[in-house]
Amino acid sequence: MRSFSGRDILSLKGFERHEFFRVFEAAEKLEPIARNRHNSDLLKHKSLVTAFYQPSTRTRLAHEAAMLRLGGGVTGFSDAKMTRAGDFYQESIKDTVKMLEFYGDVIVMRHFEQGAPHEAAKWASVPIINGGDGWGEHPTQILTDLYTVYREKGRIDGLKWLAVGDMRMRTMHSLAYGLTQFDCPITFCAPPEITLTDEFKAEISGYSLDWTEVGHVEEAIADADVILVEPVVQPDYTKSRDERDGDVGLTPANYKITRELLETRAKSDAILLHSLPRMDEIPTDVDITRWSRYWQEAFNGVVMRMALLALVLGKME
Repeated sequence: MRSFSGRDILSLKGFERHEFFRVFEAAEKLEPIARNRHNSDLLKHKSLVTAFYQPSTRTRLAHEAAMLRLGGGVTGFSDAKMTRAGDFYQESIKDTVKMLEFYGDVIVMRHFEQGAPHEAAKWASVPIINGGDGWGEHPTQILTDLYTVYREKGRIDGLKWLAVGDMRMRTMHSLAYGLTQFDCPITFCAPPEITLTDEFKAEISGYSLDWTEVGHVEEAIADADVILVEPVVQPDYTKSRDERDGDVGLTPANYKITRELLETRAKSDAILLHSLPRMDEIPTDVDITRWSRYWQEAFNGVVMRMALLALVLGKME
């Protein structure tokens, strides 16, 4: 097995099956620290640099909380406007990351340019973790989601997935790559204009992913063991910040997961995931139902980042 020590976490493409379970094992060992709201000293001599060129609540703070739970330090920025990359100088990724590597032992980067964390990894002497790159990927979020399913269901193989939302989303890309390592049929449900591209369909078919598409959640929800939802109405992820004015539209009924739909059509033991933030695709009255797991998903987001930080910094093998 390849060691995680010193390794970049950039993509789930090429992530091997046994590596998922190694990460899950590390997360299970560290989970009591977060659950008991304690801090350890596992990473007491280490520091995390957060380089966020796009807005983030959960991804940035989950990484920061994870580092603090393990006794490490945190520094960084959370607004591209506060960097020299977006002002007069237009500083390159190379120049920025060559400076940041001296400020900490691991860098988590979110960027509006697809591939930016990969570019950073070319130049950095410390591990780079991809916190989301444009429309590219979001590996730590899907590792969180897979871990949530694993903890809730005790397995991943044999579960049927339904993914609803904008298929251009980086989470959807990482999800498809991740599920190639498991025996999990997945159904994608999205409006025609934002469904999977032909190029991506060909790619995931080449990995032998068992997938299909539908145009309405009611066509697939009855068979789903896991329902993963993202907004159909999305910002432009190629920008550092999308501040559109006026009405951006609401979610069409055939892409909404309502309480009535869950009660009448879903399996009684299906679980519902959403990385958040949401618009109206999951009404708030779903929050207290037996299907919702997005708050547990949020907790697991800290646990998963704890595991990844401990692994890439060589404190767990």
